[in-house]
Amino acid sequence: MKEGKTTTISAGRHNYNADMARKVRSGEWKIAVYGLGHVGSPLVSAWLRAGAHVVGVDRSPKVLENARKGRTHVPEPDVNEAFSKGLKEKRFYVYDDPVKASHDTIFKMICVPVMLTDSFSADLASVKQVVSAIGRGLKKGDVVSLNPSVPPGTSEDVVLPILEKESRLQVERDFYMIYNPERIYEGRAIEDIEERYPAVVAGAGPKSLDIGSKFYSLIAKKGVIRMSSMRTAETEKLLEGVYRDVNIALANEMAKFCEKVGVNFWEAREAANSQPFCHIHKPGAGVGGACIPVYPQFILHTADIFKVECNIIRLARNVNDSMPAYCVEQAVKMLGPGVTQATVALLGLAFRGGVSDTRLSPTYKVIEVLKKLKVNEIRVHDPVVISDPALPQDVILTSSLSKAVRGADLVILLSDHPEYTHLSQEDTGGVPIYDGRGILDQSRFAGDRFWSIGKPS
Repeated sequence: MKEGKTTTISAGRHNYNADMARKVRSGEWKIAVYGLGHVGSPLVSAWLRAGAHVVGVDRSPKVLENARKGRTHVPEPDVNEAFSKGLKEKRFYVYDDPVKASHDTIFKMICVPVMLTDSFSADLASVKQVVSAIGRGLKKGDVVSLNPSVPPGTSEDVVLPILEKESRLQVERDFYMIYNPERIYEGRAIEDIEERYPAVVAGAGPKSLDIGSKFYSLIAKKGVIRMSSMRTAETEKLLEGVYRDVNIALANEMAKFCEKVGVNFWEAREAANSQPFCHIHKPGAGVGGACIPVYPQFILHTADIFKVECNIIRLARNVNDSMPAYCVEQAVKMLGPGVTQATVALLGLAFRGGVSDTRLSPTYKVIEVLKKLKVNEIRVHDPVVISDPALPQDVILTSSLSKAVRGADLVILLSDHPEYTHLSQEDTGGVPIYDGRGILDQSRFAGDRFWSIGKPS
């Protein structure tokens, strides 16, 4: 059997069939990571842990100052250690000039967040700004990788035209373009990159795909899934989030159904999920974060452009968006008629347990609803969120649980922090508590002092 002929991939002075690992680890081929947030920081760390020379770029002076000291503002395991070791070994460089970062590196990874505009379309302003800067520093043979979750067509229709215009170079001939969606779960991001998931890689053409596959295989021990197009890879990532959003909405509807018919949803769910074809998700007081509430909107906005019906996705979004108000409606029933005189303590500001990320947290919507009800005072407790400028000034944020519940008339649990799991009536001062996540042990509370989502009142 004859060996197949190997095509040499090269542009400028770079031969990508050569020993890529050696050149990355030697610093001959440096990597730039644009955006040192929830995605960029663990990605920088993964490359540093693999022995690479990495340039970190961010527009925040505070983030850059922390990075130069070996610290991150994102409380992600092992990131500080990777930053510090990289600085000590002179393999981690921190830039405030995005054009120079592009000029000084071979691989450029775009990790800035993509959130929603007021019209629920993707806000690509930060991506465009970074891409423009990269383009001005782009050289022959360089490789650009887009990593945030984006609507289908973003890499091809938005990013590539800017790169080619700014650099006056042509993709697949002079430089290479990759789409590699981040696949991380906050709190274990480095583990996800290195150990847990295969990297999804797509390219602007066959050369880009081959380079991207070799490149990401250096850190992804689970290997690489090669996609046929960047548009398909962009859609793949959105499907991951949409699947979860739809199934959470289903769980929310079933939890409300069980409450009305006198059934413990949690008991029924556990039994149902013992069947291998059933995977009912957990209901809750809302869906937050920069992922699950956002990706369905990317699909819906694109569907509207192409006049495609996505009724299930749209309905699921509406169901999940309604949950903060629903939980408040249920919780205040424990107050009787004295809602306007009530002091309400909310447990959890982070969008989910175990993280300090408050982006799109359901707690904000709960506060809005309580303010419309004209409650007397709102307090928020969180064990890991120390400050938050997005909170209204008259809302108290504290890390002291006793301070939060002292003198309160109602407690509503909103984030499933592990610190809350073993709470008892003694911990909450006997104040009536509504469990919006279904994580508390009902036996630790008096019957008329406790109510949970998914359980009969």
